[in-house]
Amino acid sequence: MIYIGDKPLSLNDFSDILYKGKKVVLDKVAVEKVAENFQFLKSFSSNKLIYGINTGFGPMAQYKVSEENLLQLQYNLIRSHSSGGGNLMAPILVKALMVARLNSMMQAYSGVHTEVVDLLVTLINEDVSPCIYEHGGVGASGDLVQLAHLGLVLIGEGEVMFQDELHATIDVFNKLGIKPLSIHIREGLAIINGTSAMTGIGMINIIQAQKLLEWSVLLSAMINEVVEAFDDHYSYELNIVKHHRGQNKIAAQLRSILKDSKMIRSRSEHLYNPDNLNQEVFEDKVQEYYSLRCVTQVLGPIYDTICQAEKVVVDELNSVNDNPVIDHENKNIFHGGNFHGDYVSLEMDKLKIAITKLSMLSERQLNYLLNQKLNQKFPPFVNLGVLGFNFGMQGMQFTATSTVAENQTLSFPMYVHSIPNNNDNQDIVSMGCNAALMTKKVIDNSFEVLSIQMMTILQAIDYLECVSKLSSETLNVYTEIRKIFPKFIEDAPKYKDLEKIKRYFEKSDPVVSFKMEPV
Repeated sequence: MIYIGDKPLSLNDFSDILYKGKKVVLDKVAVEKVAENFQFLKSFSSNKLIYGINTGFGPMAQYKVSEENLLQLQYNLIRSHSSGGGNLMAPILVKALMVARLNSMMQAYSGVHTEVVDLLVTLINEDVSPCIYEHGGVGASGDLVQLAHLGLVLIGEGEVMFQDELHATIDVFNKLGIKPLSIHIREGLAIINGTSAMTGIGMINIIQAQKLLEWSVLLSAMINEVVEAFDDHYSYELNIVKHHRGQNKIAAQLRSILKDSKMIRSRSEHLYNPDNLNQEVFEDKVQEYYSLRCVTQVLGPIYDTICQAEKVVVDELNSVNDNPVIDHENKNIFHGGNFHGDYVSLEMDKLKIAITKLSMLSERQLNYLLNQKLNQKFPPFVNLGVLGFNFGMQGMQFTATSTVAENQTLSFPMYVHSIPNNNDNQDIVSMGCNAALMTKKVIDNSFEVLSIQMMTILQAIDYLECVSKLSSETLNVYTEIRKIFPKFIEDAPKYKDLEKIKRYFEKSDPVVSFKMEPV
């Protein structure tokens, strides 16, 4: 079980809830604070003008709402903003959103009744997934539209996904004995006014980006191995003089993976031989292409970018990100803009640029293997059949190339793409949820590209018949992936093989893994 409210949630806590099925439990002391915070708001708000309680919202805040309409105002807010479009978010993204919203409310600054947090716990633990749409949030007054669809389900309306089927919310609630939320004071505004959609999706992006990086390091080690590269480009001595943590982490991992390989060569043994000086043209390539030789310099900044993203988004996860802030400790209410998603938006843009570069490295390494004029080692397209009659990995390269091109276009930053709206009340916005969703798309695409690269490397290993020379780590990977993708010679459709490997990459940790360290 993962306790919510007693301490900050970590990335590992979040991952355990989403991917390992751990249940969430509310810390009793934290729940008492939520109740105390609600009671303070209830007494403090009497005979005072407070935004979102007895006023309209946004540019409509200049209009006072009569006493008899206060509760209906909150329902109106939820229903009017349930206006999303596009695709439904995947249930795992919605679960991440709910965990993020719950964790923010459990800081006891939102003025909500404890019924809200109890209901969120029930939905999370029962895997009831509110139908929330991708389009709608601008990430400034929070993820208003996405969170409004969450609010719609909490009050027993709208639709949910349950046991892989679409249902009316009230039908699932009745089946599970769940009571819909009743508004008490400001639950409508408190539910929708926050960064929890972009934060939840961002947390998933970071988890998957870490996995992608680990696979990229492994694949980079494998390609260096099969082409019999020299070992000095990932040596301790070369990399330590560059004072970047990420670069040295990647170099250390490459050394660990390849430590017992019988294919990696030592430069001193092969190129420092005096006999080489008698040659006018060296048959051995003195230095490998950049996509092989500069792995630590390319993946190092990506490592550092993921670490920084983790720090920022975990901080947001454990923050109070609605408005106004109900501060029962200081006996006051503070109005401002903690719902603004710039922190998450900027990190998601940086992350998607970094992951796009990772996919570009994969595509270049793939191209090196497929182009016999470059590698001078393998047949064209690593074709194990009859040249001209069979095609090897030729068709798969098109998919990798087009997918990387899509990543490059998606890498335009959302952070600087503010469009004023809401009668210019929201005159500068973060587009954080868009940024997080686009980053997810780039990550999903990159798993596809790395899967094609893995298929090609395994074919290259079988062409060389070098399985016995692989390092123990890369041999483990070869053995595991070959169970789901056997060696092929004759041409056959490969799209199902691609999907199998992609799913394996997304759900499995590499045989070799290194711990990402937050900044």
